[in-house]
Amino acid sequence: MRLIRHPLGWAVAAALAPAAAAAAESAPLELQSSLISASPLVHPAEELTTPVAVLEGDELVRRRQATLGGSLDSLPGVRGSSFGAGANRPVIRGLDGARVKVLADGADVLDASTLSPDHAVTSEPLLAERIEVLKGPATLLYGGGAIGGVVNVIDKRVPTRVPEKGYEAELEWRGNSVADESTGLFGLTAGAGNFALRVEGLKRDADEYEIPGAEGEPRSDKQSGSYNDTQSGSLGASWIGERGYLGLAFSRQENRYGLLGHAHADCHTHGTRWHCVDEHDHGHGHDGHVGHDEHDHADEGVPYIDMEQNRWDLRGELHDPFAGFESARLRVGYSDYQHREMEAGEAATRFDSQASDARLELTHRPLFGWHGVLGAQTSRRDFEARGEEAYVPPTLTRNQALFLLEEYRRGDWRYELGLRHEWQDIDADGQVDSKHRGTSLSAGAVWTFAPDYSLGFSLSRSQRLPTAEELYAKGPHAATRTIELGNPELDEETAHNAELTLRKFAGRTTFSLSLFRNQVEDFIYAADTGIRPGSGYRQIEYRQQDAVLTGAEGELRFQATESFAFGLFGDHVRGKLRDGGGDLPRIPADRLGMRLEQRFTPALDGQLEFYRVLRQEHTADYEAETGGYNMLGASLGYHGSLGPTDYLVYLRGDNLLDSKAREHTSFLKDEVLLPGRNLTLGVRLSF
Repeated sequence: MRLIRHPLGWAVAAALAPAAAAAAESAPLELQSSLISASPLVHPAEELTTPVAVLEGDELVRRRQATLGGSLDSLPGVRGSSFGAGANRPVIRGLDGARVKVLADGADVLDASTLSPDHAVTSEPLLAERIEVLKGPATLLYGGGAIGGVVNVIDKRVPTRVPEKGYEAELEWRGNSVADESTGLFGLTAGAGNFALRVEGLKRDADEYEIPGAEGEPRSDKQSGSYNDTQSGSLGASWIGERGYLGLAFSRQENRYGLLGHAHADCHTHGTRWHCVDEHDHGHGHDGHVGHDEHDHADEGVPYIDMEQNRWDLRGELHDPFAGFESARLRVGYSDYQHREMEAGEAATRFDSQASDARLELTHRPLFGWHGVLGAQTSRRDFEARGEEAYVPPTLTRNQALFLLEEYRRGDWRYELGLRHEWQDIDADGQVDSKHRGTSLSAGAVWTFAPDYSLGFSLSRSQRLPTAEELYAKGPHAATRTIELGNPELDEETAHNAELTLRKFAGRTTFSLSLFRNQVEDFIYAADTGIRPGSGYRQIEYRQQDAVLTGAEGELRFQATESFAFGLFGDHVRGKLRDGGGDLPRIPADRLGMRLEQRFTPALDGQLEFYRVLRQEHTADYEAETGGYNMLGASLGYHGSLGPTDYLVYLRGDNLLDSKAREHTSFLKDEVLLPGRNLTLGVRLSF
């Protein structure tokens, strides 16, 4: 285990030992209500009509993983798509892809992760200051297609204030045992007068992760191709005045990770039917570790993705911009993205995307008691795939939208109305161009019926416009081992959602319980046709059929003593096609767990978490069931200071039972195991 052999690991252990043994007066563990910036009116969570989860501070530092999906999959209602160590996109209430919007401080991340589950989300969790998860489709300001929810990653790349002492800095190192990972990062914000500068960077080197061995045998296997090497950096500057700020940042990310399950074949058509002949199998199983230099994975024989993204962000806010308005908020993002799928040292397929996203929000002053936000958004994506797996033709997607969100307060009630209309045009080479229009609206209310209690209810109608991949895909996709066939005749899908959320948000006992029903007309899904063209491939077609998703999620926390708290959490979702169409594919299994929190001293606290994922027996046609598993985790955190420098040392254990676990949401769950027992040690300095 590299982190224990590392000199920093011994130094951390030596520093912790006397501090942990020292007795001190206990301080209570408390949860503070947070203002949600992804809600344009910036309300605390208890005032929102739909549930929201926030990771920030020490909790975020301890739970962060290399991927966004892995960082969030312990939140009720949220899982990861689990496509290996490099690609793990959030799945909210059984919905993923284009139905879950991922934002960088309010602007689209502009990557290719919605195109395929093997494509990484370019948002870097270890550089995030805060992550907000809004669940459910009442998030119309960011796109009617986000009927699953929104993940907003707040970063520091554009400074919003000048540090009081002229500078602020963070340094962090972490390593783990399951993949011999070593990750280092830094961030520095400096400024004077009205000007501030931000520079930050990260480097990650993670080998293939270990997986549980056969029962009764020592663990020796590794998941072939499950490595993840990342480099990321950004430089930003802002002008900051009394009424607001305007800033610009440039960031670059390079990522190389293995493609688990990738099996290339020579696929061609015989009339209307596809036939695939095995060319070479790239070791998609988990029957042993392939030896390699830990810094050079290219010679393993396993295909991998070599990804680059250059991104510009323009952000600004202005208070009292003109008469009748409280504030103006601008978010503009531009991305030049490309990745190459490398096989035998050559680029077999290349994906290029130049995309932009811009939105302007204006918050008006109360008018006849109504207070709200109106705005406009425009986005553009020029996408092209070249090579052996160019299963989607070059496309140019343009989308424009107008939106409005209004609230009205009366006594203990807060009412909310939302409206969005968008226009989308897709130009596709060699195909009939498509034009779609969508109108989405929502209505909700929050009733604070007693001190510390609120009841939220929302109704929404959301229209999602089909993506270029759903319309025009045609050909083999080796990462998922499918022949994908799009349908240019697809219409908009329309979701009608009802949700009820009960909260207790203060006191020794706090809880949140949500019930929802999402009825979707013309739901677009990738249907397994049962056709097997050969070489392990299956043929899927994008179809439309009415569907319904119902579910519940909740968590409870009880502050038993000044220093001890415990909690329960769980989630359930069921997705079915209507009119006897069967279950939807890759719907996560039910989960129920508990969490214990203990503060040992004012500086040292810990957490123990256990949950059970049940067997998923509700499967789609040609989909195998997934067994249940138990997951045990624990963490310790120690705060201290050395002069002007504050530090946090943390130790986290994941899958301490070394359970063989498969995530039903994954395309590769029948062949790829989740990582085995893992210890992560990290130290973070702030000064």
